[in-house]
Amino acid sequence: MLLVLASCGRESPSGVETKANGKPQVLVANYPLKYFAERIGGSAVDVVFPAPGDEDPAFWQPDDAAVAKFQSADVILMNGATYSKWAEKVTLPQSKLVDTSAGFKAQFIEIKAESTHSHGPGGEHSHSGTAFTTWIDLTQAIQQAEAVKTALVKFAPEAEANFAKLKADLEALDARLTAVGKRIANAPLVASHPVYHYFARRYALNLQSVLWEPETVPDDKAMEELKGILAKHPAKWMLWEGEPAKESVAKLDAIGVKSLVVDPCGNVPDAGDFLNVMKANVEALEKAFP
Repeated sequence: MLLVLASCGRESPSGVETKANGKPQVLVANYPLKYFAERIGGSAVDVVFPAPGDEDPAFWQPDDAAVAKFQSADVILMNGATYSKWAEKVTLPQSKLVDTSAGFKAQFIEIKAESTHSHGPGGEHSHSGTAFTTWIDLTQAIQQAEAVKTALVKFAPEAEANFAKLKADLEALDARLTAVGKRIANAPLVASHPVYHYFARRYALNLQSVLWEPETVPDDKAMEELKGILAKHPAKWMLWEGEPAKESVAKLDAIGVKSLVVDPCGNVPDAGDFLNVMKANVEALEKAFP
């Protein structure tokens, strides 16, 4: 009987069943949701993000143990917009599942077919279908954070106040990005990877993408393909998901294209947190387009 009681957890004063450590367990699909849940839920919840640091969480394939963690969680925070491909193949408890982008589903962007490519240990994949880097439009990030708040408020008494502070932080950055977008004034830009669809729409950027990786130096074929784009779309800046290789920067400099890091921050950053990364993105854009 003691074993049974221990495995079932206990009931909190609010009537919500919690895990043995006394905190509800919140499983999240990506790092932005981890950050939102930790800021909103504070010390009242135990937030778990099981994807490894060297993979894109959007294309991560969890093992049975990781899937079991999601299935046994008190709350499951998913990004939605076809982000977690693995979730289509497993059964998750609907009563605990929160699709944080469901509120703006009508505004999803559909991507035309693109070439299959690979990066990291996740193998080959394609970015065709629904664009899923929803949070890089910071107004959508706020809506996702609000969905997190709604899911956690029964566990965390400070959730409403914590969400209000987070919302103010994101609104301030959104205003700065909107101002930068106006200064860029539809000038052509290129992106190293097709992850900026919502970012480009929100901040009125004239953006075309290639399929490059920060750690991989573009070969002659990739450079020729880029030159073909530039012939009709004369961009002077390329946005990168992460710090590009020095040789890549040199190759771009040689054809008159400068490099600029705008990190979507889908996984845990090497330093700082989600807000630090977004601030760095804004500052880099403000410096490039004063």
